[in-house]
Amino acid sequence: MKPIRIIISGGGTGGHVFPAIAIANAIRTLQPDAEILFVGALGKMEMEKVPQAGYRIEGLPIVGIHRRLTWKNLLVPFQVIKSLIRSRSIIRSFNPDIAVGVGGYASGPLLRAAASIGIPTIIQEQNSFPGITNRILASRARLICVAYGGMEKWFPADKIMLTGNPVRQQVADIAGKRDEAIRHFQLDVSRPVILAMGGSLGARTMNDAVQAFADKWIEAGCQVIWQSGKGGAEQARIFAQDRKHLLAQPFIAEMDLAYAAADIILSRAGAMSISELCLVGKPCIFIPSPHVAEDHQTHNAMALVHEGAALLVSDRDATTELGRQVLDLITDHSLREALSTKIRKLGRPDAAITIAGEVMRIAHATRNQ
Repeated sequence: MKPIRIIISGGGTGGHVFPAIAIANAIRTLQPDAEILFVGALGKMEMEKVPQAGYRIEGLPIVGIHRRLTWKNLLVPFQVIKSLIRSRSIIRSFNPDIAVGVGGYASGPLLRAAASIGIPTIIQEQNSFPGITNRILASRARLICVAYGGMEKWFPADKIMLTGNPVRQQVADIAGKRDEAIRHFQLDVSRPVILAMGGSLGARTMNDAVQAFADKWIEAGCQVIWQSGKGGAEQARIFAQDRKHLLAQPFIAEMDLAYAAADIILSRAGAMSISELCLVGKPCIFIPSPHVAEDHQTHNAMALVHEGAALLVSDRDATTELGRQVLDLITDHSLREALSTKIRKLGRPDAAITIAGEVMRIAHATRNQ
């Protein structure tokens, strides 16, 4: 019998691309001879990251609708039609047994084209508030893998499977690494560590808040690891250079060590960041970005807040409220322990292998029909 053939489609951001790669890696673990083709959006990060991970990718000329009024939105229907035509061509050539959509621009036309000719489709939804593409695709999907409970309000209940989000396991594996982390970042073992991160590109509000409160945190006996992002790197370097217990870096490659060192973590609330932090199990304060579609990050963070697993400070209040919240949390050991316990219970370390198993199950069942 010929190897199972699988298309994985989507991308645009790391929150879509890295789960897609994690699923592909898990499929290869279960069935090494599986043939996997990625389909992404031309010009987006998946066109670089997927080949780096060792997989072949085809691109679609698809773009999203701009939020502001612009003549470019007039081109979107034509690009959708071109992408549908290109998707059908890719599907005819590759002849997949199943198509998996992880969200992002490319997953829409590819999964729609696949479903229209009877190829089974699976959706992997990372957020607690699904994007419009996945909501449209849900009616024809065979299975919808979700990371949060209560998704019946958006998707057919009989198609939902709670799997969690696939994450970078090596990043979340922090067991026994604290001593190494202290040495790596040259930290003072006697001082609590605050890890502030706004994502690989940084976040202006997060950076402003760190600069507003770093001196108070240091005076209170803390030390800070600050991932400023590339855009805020120079300003962060200048600000940190005369502050002994403030370490600023544009990008932290050794995130497992940063997580291992941290006593509390300040973070944006992207779906994949939250999924990683559930495995890390440290007390977190989330500052959701207000600049994402349909306010996904607030919905993601509130799902944890309702479980008593995290705290939240709004973006507009970060430069006035975050300082006090951090100091209160540092001194409240019982709250820190409670947050750690509850957020760890929400972690799903086997998400990628669970989803991969469902992909293979449905693909084999389709062949045997």
